[in-house]
Amino acid sequence: MSKWLLRGSFSALKWLLCAVGAVALAFTALIATPLSPPPELHSISDGRDSIDTSTLPPIERFQARDGTTLGFRHYVPAGPATGRAAIVVHGSAGSSGTRNHLLSAALAARGVETWAVDIRGHGVSGTRGDIGYLGQLEDDLADFVAVVRKANPDVPLTLIGHSAGGGFALRVAASPIQNLFARTVLLAPYLGYNAPTNRPKSGGWANADIPRFIGIAMLGRIGIDCCDSLPALAFAVPPNSEKILTGSYSYRLMRNFANHPDYRGDFSAATHPMTIYAGADDELMLADKYAEAVRGITPAIDVKLIDGVNHMGIVTAPKAVTAIADDVATRGMAGS
Repeated sequence: MSKWLLRGSFSALKWLLCAVGAVALAFTALIATPLSPPPELHSISDGRDSIDTSTLPPIERFQARDGTTLGFRHYVPAGPATGRAAIVVHGSAGSSGTRNHLLSAALAARGVETWAVDIRGHGVSGTRGDIGYLGQLEDDLADFVAVVRKANPDVPLTLIGHSAGGGFALRVAASPIQNLFARTVLLAPYLGYNAPTNRPKSGGWANADIPRFIGIAMLGRIGIDCCDSLPALAFAVPPNSEKILTGSYSYRLMRNFANHPDYRGDFSAATHPMTIYAGADDELMLADKYAEAVRGITPAIDVKLIDGVNHMGIVTAPKAVTAIADDVATRGMAGS
């Protein structure tokens, strides 16, 4: 009997040491290599200063359920009212006051009341580059829709997301809060590393700290979330742009501001109409692979490519902005 107990004790000790070793390896991975940003990607940053911001609406604020004040910009309809409204989500590193201003203004000019949000971790919303927990961005969006609904109780809402914001919009479209929106429009969405549309390192835009990512994921599997706030993803933003752009994401922000790893599962779980727009010359995504990414999904996802337009051009090039704004302002909500 004592031999059996001794053998059991040694076995338990062995597994305990293995667990301790796994945790030690995970912590080593967290600090093994510092997160380093990639060099500035000029195809993204060039032209930023050419955007006319003289008509940029002022920042307004609302309070999320955790008490944090988050920012947004309200674009009042300038044309004949269409009875439609839109919420625009910026891409990675951006905010409500960056390049998506042109699209937001074009929507308002067509009578679509529009709100551009500073997603938590960006702009004036919360702690730059971080969030409190996985799923907080969905909670924030639901809280913001509640604010919109106070003055607009019945208007159908279209959720529009660009790049990483497109991945997040897909996440929302597949989530329990999907019925807050009548339609979703994804603009050059980043669908994840395993999607056929992915280029290595997003065409030079992003650099992930893979050892840190793996280490945090290992800790998460055993219920340890102490390190989810560590930076895990850096972007190729220009030097000295910290006041405008968010240069890196924590692990939990990186995971939340995106669709789920099973991107096709997200598409399948979405029950409302959805359209993908992308520039045929997108340097961050393989735009001609979007149709492959959604092939066989029911209901069918409409994919539209615009010639001569790159990744930022999908929200700034006149022909892209016109096509998307006209679509949102006039297209039927009952079908994609």
